[in-house]
Amino acid sequence: MERKRKEMEKGKSELRLAMEELRLCGSRDGAEEEEEVQVQQVKVQEQHKSSTMDLLYVSKQLIHVLDEIGPTLLVLRQDIQQNVQRLQDLHEKDCSKYACLTAIVTEEMEQGTAKKTKSCTRAIIWLSRSIKFSKYLLERLLETPESSLEEIVEEAYANTLKPWHGWISSAAYKVALKLIPEREFFVALLMGNCQDLEDLAEDARMLAYAVQPLLQEIDAISAKHNLDKMKSS
Repeated sequence: MERKRKEMEKGKSELRLAMEELRLCGSRDGAEEEEEVQVQQVKVQEQHKSSTMDLLYVSKQLIHVLDEIGPTLLVLRQDIQQNVQRLQDLHEKDCSKYACLTAIVTEEMEQGTAKKTKSCTRAIIWLSRSIKFSKYLLERLLETPESSLEEIVEEAYANTLKPWHGWISSAAYKVALKLIPEREFFVALLMGNCQDLEDLAEDARMLAYAVQPLLQEIDAISAKHNLDKMKSS
């Protein structure tokens, strides 16, 4: 907390702090860094490390970023928080048993509870989708400088969350769209006081590298158990 407070005083944004925590490599850059990240991704998959903690950590970092942005994406923030709490409660019951996401989903599939409203399997899938939404939004924000923030959010929503939302959830997001701020204001919040667009682009690139192995694992688990088409109300 002390380090974070000092960094914030220097003007670093919540997004930059989150990205620094999520970095998989040191300070390398260019092709060397990309190759290093790819090696790390393979090692992660081979070693079957605690993917439950990985998902919880990434999701909590995302909540911190959304808190900085304010009420604009409140619907998404609340959804992430509820799913994080559900998964965290189960993990804390037996950290060893539930260290991997596969173990959680397999157990709930065997119990016949995986598709229930408050299952941890459902929480895992929706946390993954929320991360994909955030990743897509950030990438498009940098790739399409001519687009308004509302257009980018609508595009990100249509490509990541909307296919799995029922009419209730879709209606909630339509209301949230009315709270979208101006693009310049949003970018300024993401950058912080001592950053520029190049810094933001680097954060987006590191985010993509950091979360990709986790997203791939969840996609594989979902497909294996035929859960990849799971929808909300």
